Amino acid sequence: MASLNVGNLGAFLREQRRTAQLSLRQLADAAGVSNPYLSQIERGLRKPSAEILQQLAKALRISAETLYVQAGILDERDRDEAEVRSVILADPSINERQKQVLLQIYESFRKENGHPASGEQTPADSDGSDDPDDRTPSSN
Repeated sequence: MASLNVGNLGAFLREQRRTAQLSLRQLADAAGVSNPYLSQIERGLRKPSAEILQQLAKALRISAETLYVQAGILDERDRDEAEVRSVILADPSINERQKQVLLQIYESFRKENGHPASGEQTPADSDGSDDPDDRTPSSN
């Protein structure tokens, strides 16, 4: 996990708040945090938890993953995959079975294109061996 880059996160939050035309107090109320605490986050003095970031994202109507990336909690590549999953799971026009089928298709396409499935190791790492020499044939 990368270290938190609180200054950039604060500036990003402030910009998102202004874009949404919300005052500091309005965003604090919508996110369920105190006004002084939100001010400290925006000024880079506090490191919010993932839960607080999620509340702020919901209030700003942006993805929590976007804030996790800004805070250094989540890698950009992980965010893209998580956002695809979130959009599929949040779609009210399809049922749970259809959502699961879509996620399975998405995983199969990723695997076909050489990307490991979520939580899956790359093929070179998946033989269960920690020793790279065990994967090469012996010349004895």
